[in-house]
This record gives sequence, C-alpha cells and structure tokens, in this order.
Amino acid sequence: METLGLYFHIPFCKSKCPYCDFYSVTDKTLFAPYKDALCEEIKSLRRCRDFVGTNIKKRIVDTVYFGGGTPSLWGAHNINAVLQAVKENFTLSDKAEITVECNPSSPDLEDFLLRCAENGVNRISLGMQSAVDNERKKLGRSADRAKILHTIQCARKAGIDNISLDLIIGIPDQTAESLQESLDFLISTGVPHASVYLLSIEDGTFFDKNRHKLNLPDEDTAASFYLQTVDFLNKNGLSQYEVSNFAKSGFESRHNSRYWEQKEYLGLGSAAHSFVNGKRFGFDRSIQNFLNAIAPEDMGTGGDFEEFVMLKMRLAKGLTHADCKEKFGFHIPSALLKRAEQYEKHKLLTIDENGLSFTPEGFLLSNSILSDLLDSLQEEDI
Repeated sequence: METLGLYFHIPFCKSKCPYCDFYSVTDKTLFAPYKDALCEEIKSLRRCRDFVGTNIKKRIVDTVYFGGGTPSLWGAHNINAVLQAVKENFTLSDKAEITVECNPSSPDLEDFLLRCAENGVNRISLGMQSAVDNERKKLGRSADRAKILHTIQCARKAGIDNISLDLIIGIPDQTAESLQESLDFLISTGVPHASVYLLSIEDGTFFDKNRHKLNLPDEDTAASFYLQTVDFLNKNGLSQYEVSNFAKSGFESRHNSRYWEQKEYLGLGSAAHSFVNGKRFGFDRSIQNFLNAIAPEDMGTGGDFEEFVMLKMRLAKGLTHADCKEKFGFHIPSALLKRAEQYEKHKLLTIDENGLSFTPEGFLLSNSILSDLLDSLQEEDI
C-alpha cells in the first residue's frame, strides 16, 4: 500500500512580512482552539472524510510537515499535541521525516527545539531569507545573522542535524556581492539543505502596493543571481535536485519530494491542500471555517500525464522514459521530444537516452517552455 505524507498548516505569525501572501493571522487566542481542531480532525477526519475514504489510516505515514505561518511561534506543546494525535491515530514510521518550519526570531527557540526533538521532530526549515542584515530588514525579518547562527546551533544541540535554510534572491537593493555574502554564510554553516526562491511580488502584499518605491533588480539581473546561486551551491556540496532546492546527498526533502513525485499527502488546517485517492482538495483561507468543521473544497482530479510532466520537469533529473513507462506504460511521447529539440539547441534543455531535463538557464524559462511542450501532446493520442 502507498505511504502517506501529512501536512499541517499553522497559520500564525507575529506580523505579516511585506512580500508574503501565505495565509496567516496574528491572534494568539486562537492557538489552543486551532490545536484542538487539528487533533480532533486527525482523530475523526470528519471534515475530509468524503475525500479520503475509510482506509487512509491504514497507510504508513513516512513524512510529516508543519508549515506556515510560523509553527515555531505556535509553541512546542501545540506541535507535540498534534504529533501525539498522529501517533495515536495513524501508523507513523519509526524512520519518518518530521519537519517544522522555524523563524529565527521566534521566542525561546532553544527550549522549543529541544521539546520538539524529544517528540520526534528531526528536521527544521529555517527562514533565513538573507544573511545580510539590512536585506532581512527590508523583508520584515527582525533576527540578525547572529540569531540565525544561534538557532542552527540550538537545533544541533537538540539533536536535529537535518537543517534547511531558506534564501530569497532578487531582494530590493540586492547586489551580486551581497548575494555572495549570503551564499558564503550558508555554506559556512554546514547545513545540508537550502531552498532558494526568486522574489515574486504577489498581489495585495505590501511590496505590491509599494512596488514603485522598491529598487528591484530587472529580469536579467535576477536571472544572473539565480545562475550565480546554482553554480556556487553545486560547487560547494549542495547539489541542485529541484528548481529551487539543493542538498547534500541523502538530505533531499522527502516530504516536498512527495509533491513532485505525485505521491499522496493529506493536508489539514486552514489553507492546507491534499492529494489523496487521485483527488485534489483544499481547505479555504479561514481559521474560523476550519474551527467550524467546514469541509474542504473539491479541486478536481490529479495525477494525469500532463501534471506528471510538469512536476517531473521541476526536478534536476527531469522526465525519464523509465518513470513514464512505470506509471503510464509508455515512453516519453515522440512529439514532445521533437518539440524539445529546439530548446536543446539553445541549451535550455538536455536530451539523452534517459529522457530530458532543464539546464539552469532553462529553469528560468520553465513555465513558458513547459506550456509549449505540453501543447505538443495534442499531436499524439495521450
């Protein structure tokens, strides 16, 4: 039977970062009711029962992820209560990867990490964003570089060595030199994983409303920052395995890899999405609706070939004939390979006997290239 990943959205933040459009609130009085609602749903599955069926609890859970928001603000007692509910109601693998997202400015992180580790948390994703303090301030992040380093040390003291740092590129006023400062710091910490994101100005955010005041790099400069990052991390032991993710061998994010490999996961909490039994569904962006046991919204079926191509091409290994054959019974369609040749000529794709994959330059244009490649499937009966 297929294994299962669990995702819990913890929608609490001390304040809203100017670039962020993830769902979050600042009302601490909702901490306990939200914990109770999550634990109740883990036990009863009454909100999502129509989507998940009756056999889901028979699956072995091998990844658990607490995302946000700021789970480290929510407190170890709440994280541990949810984990305890998981252990009592699901079969949690003794080798499960259990990740908690942390903000280095959250209070009492040393105690938080120790208490979480005691209950099985073995991986953290730390919101560094930049190691340059004035860039972090522009992003609304209050912790300085010393606090980031202290948090890493606290995690290791707690026995958590599987640590990921987030890095944003394309920050207002960022230069190649300031980016390199962040990259040098990241490597100096010895962490085994990094997630790197190009800054995107999302509708309705503070950055969106004040875009005219921001000194943002142009597209060519942002692209050069991305290529600088890919080249440096690959040369320094963190190999790119996905468009935005880099790791030492064996430290790739097992939970996030579920998404790209079309493996199933159950997401609980406001704004959490799921893929179970070939169906995609998600809770809306409202804590109150989750507290009131409002069912998630049907988002249609998932797992078709086009989705498979889109997700596989996010990975550095790309789309392989073997993966296509195993899941769908056929190799990569010839029309798609033929269409891909024009991008190989421009060094945006690599094509070999195994399949095709993006180059770093190709990743920068992946959305438009993928759209064109998927159009080619209309030429074959897929």
